[in-house]
Amino acid sequence: MKAVPAARLSLIAGLVVFGLKWLAFKLTGSAALYSDALESVVNIVAALAALYAVSISRRPPDFNHPFGHTKAEYFSAVIEGVLVVLAALTIVAEASQKLASPQAISNLGTAAVISLGASALNAGLVFFLIRLGRTARSPALVADGQHIFSDVLTSVGVWVGMGLAWATGYWILDPLLALAVAANILRVGWKLVRESVGGLMDEAVPEHERENIFRLVESEAGLLREQGKILEIHDFKTRRAGPRTFAEFHLVVPGVMLVEEAHHICDLIEEKLERANLGVELTIHVEPHNKAKHRTFQMR
Repeated sequence: MKAVPAARLSLIAGLVVFGLKWLAFKLTGSAALYSDALESVVNIVAALAALYAVSISRRPPDFNHPFGHTKAEYFSAVIEGVLVVLAALTIVAEASQKLASPQAISNLGTAAVISLGASALNAGLVFFLIRLGRTARSPALVADGQHIFSDVLTSVGVWVGMGLAWATGYWILDPLLALAVAANILRVGWKLVRESVGGLMDEAVPEHERENIFRLVESEAGLLREQGKILEIHDFKTRRAGPRTFAEFHLVVPGVMLVEEAHHICDLIEEKLERANLGVELTIHVEPHNKAKHRTFQMR
């Protein structure tokens, strides 16, 4: 399945899960279950944002966007992060009211079956979204999957706490659990916003990915360096825009080398990366040895 149909599936599943969790809340009036249901509302809005962003990011480059539309996915993740924070504040307001007068909760058995059934559906969706998001290199789908995984953990934690409250009679655990859910939601929101801002600011790809790309470049360049056709590689940089990874570097060659031969060397390096199927778009700036300039930093 491709990214856009997957985003649609996430939206449909989010609506079903919210309906089940809201029913569980209505049966009990629990602040903790209210917080669990409210987190599912965030999932629905986030799925809408992800669907819109993924649809835009898959558009081909045009005159006004020659590098494509892939960064649209980061806006989706930022929106989701903001919504998560708002949901957490709403939960805090609800839980604060019930801290002063905790009440026993009824219909726990029926509500547990409904809510945990919704969580099982969410768990399957998490596995699907994260796996597909990584395969399709879609930050929006991965972010959606990670947030839903947090929702699954929240639901399990809520029901463990509700079980303790029922066994001990300490019903103040209900609003306390809601506050714990709010804290976890805030943590997830911060992580989403942090990663998305990094993408919008052209932050380098993670170190292991950067080293892997450079290792492939070096494996092709090594023999050519021994033959004296390549003198140096420097100013190696990477960045990511949605599903696309960009890498660039300066390639220093002898000043007497013909343009055609330098172009052939670049083709060899680009083909090496293409065979690795890393989704890297490579830009190589060729420099004669007497004109080489180290504008940023030297990797080798």
